[in-house]
Amino acid sequence: METKFIFITGGVVSSLGKGITAASLGNLLKSRGKKVVIQKMDPYINLGPGNLSPLQHGEVYVTDDGHECDLDIGHYERYTNNAHSRYSNCTSGRIYYSVIEKERRGEYGGNTVQVIPHITDEIKNTIRAAAYSVHPDVVITEIGGTVGDMESTPFIEAIRQMRSEMGADSCCFIHVTLLPYVASAGELKTKPTQHSVSSLRSLGIQPDIIVCRTEEPISDSVKRKIALFCNVGAESVVANVDCANIYEVPLLLHEEGLDDLVCKKLNLGDDTPDLEKWSHMINVLANPKHAVTIGLVGEFVELHDAYFSAAEAIRHGGIANEASVKIQYFDTANLADADAAKAAVASVDGILIPAAYGEPMGEGHINVAKACSELDKPCLFTGAALEALALSVNADAPFENGEMRMGARTMALKEGSCIAGLYGTLEVTERHRLDRYMYEKDADLLSGLTVTGVGEEGRVEALEADGKAFMMAVSAHPEFKSRPDDAHPLFRAFIAEALK
Repeated sequence: METKFIFITGGVVSSLGKGITAASLGNLLKSRGKKVVIQKMDPYINLGPGNLSPLQHGEVYVTDDGHECDLDIGHYERYTNNAHSRYSNCTSGRIYYSVIEKERRGEYGGNTVQVIPHITDEIKNTIRAAAYSVHPDVVITEIGGTVGDMESTPFIEAIRQMRSEMGADSCCFIHVTLLPYVASAGELKTKPTQHSVSSLRSLGIQPDIIVCRTEEPISDSVKRKIALFCNVGAESVVANVDCANIYEVPLLLHEEGLDDLVCKKLNLGDDTPDLEKWSHMINVLANPKHAVTIGLVGEFVELHDAYFSAAEAIRHGGIANEASVKIQYFDTANLADADAAKAAVASVDGILIPAAYGEPMGEGHINVAKACSELDKPCLFTGAALEALALSVNADAPFENGEMRMGARTMALKEGSCIAGLYGTLEVTERHRLDRYMYEKDADLLSGLTVTGVGEEGRVEALEADGKAFMMAVSAHPEFKSRPDDAHPLFRAFIAEALK
């Protein structure tokens, strides 16, 4: 089957949930048996998010092939359970950089290089590359930013051209807008949506479907009004009402008929979606039998998105154990005092330190590790936080800077260890984003800790504390591979231990 393309744009304000909408639609199409790839085009000039502060842009998500990308790609993977690649995220900076490199190589034959056609052609090639890479049935492309922003205009023009080139039956435009509820008037206001769609149409794109983000249910009369002013059928106005948790969105959009509309528009057939497993997961999430509080410790907790995948992995572990999870965030700057760290650890049922790349392991991290050991509190350290566990038993533990390891790497697990038992195998692959290492040859310096995972060149990949209920560190980021309906084994076990 010829690959179909779905383009998701946003209007009125940012943070409306375009990424969740894209991920949810991917979930629904996959449940119908379709092979789906999702990608995001970011309009900022950085080559990628790798050098952005976590407090600016949230976490940097890493794919198996070692691509640093926007945290929305984490949504795509969690909702579809598909491993994505470097084709799933691209920025304006990357587009312009590629065009300038081609110009320097003389690939444009001396012609003047312009936004149209050269920049827009590069954008189109990048979008199509996602299709060429794995030959999916559908490519869903989220256009970052808001319609009307200067920096996103080349992306809007590029997708307009794609519909002209490929035909209306091969492309579907979905526009996500805000439908605000004005309490003083007691009604939903459609004018922001009307203006947003008008801006999009002025750029040459008529949306096929309008997804309205709103606090209140949308009446049929309001849908008809939006349809009249925005030149779509009333059935093409879809409500995306605020809900208790983001994993409900696929089911809510299915009830609104979003996947039916898309399949009809793109001639994708009328297969019945299999949502039984996802619905069961939502039911467990809505009706927990237990409750647990987990402390998440880090330098960048001021912005919770800086540790988004880690927080979601904790919740996945809760779902697997039929438990609701409350996350208490602790800033390491407030834990430099050992007594403060001990009090923080004592106040929760378990501790997670999911250190971001470049996050130095200071007194706060180390004090928490020491307190976890003293109180025998279940704890899990990921990424650079493995160093904090090592430093908690030996302040001179020999870590050194080395090559940046990015993406999927293999580690060998020690037979009979806790971690090997949890994985059920002696060799696993996890994603990394790390350039500081300790080597197995120095394991004797870590009294009370056992090296239970080793990577290339003898690098220490996993540590476990001797005689503790659950005190484990891995240099990888297993949170990137956890799913709401299939929790990562380390997080499943971590929450199970915290519930005891």
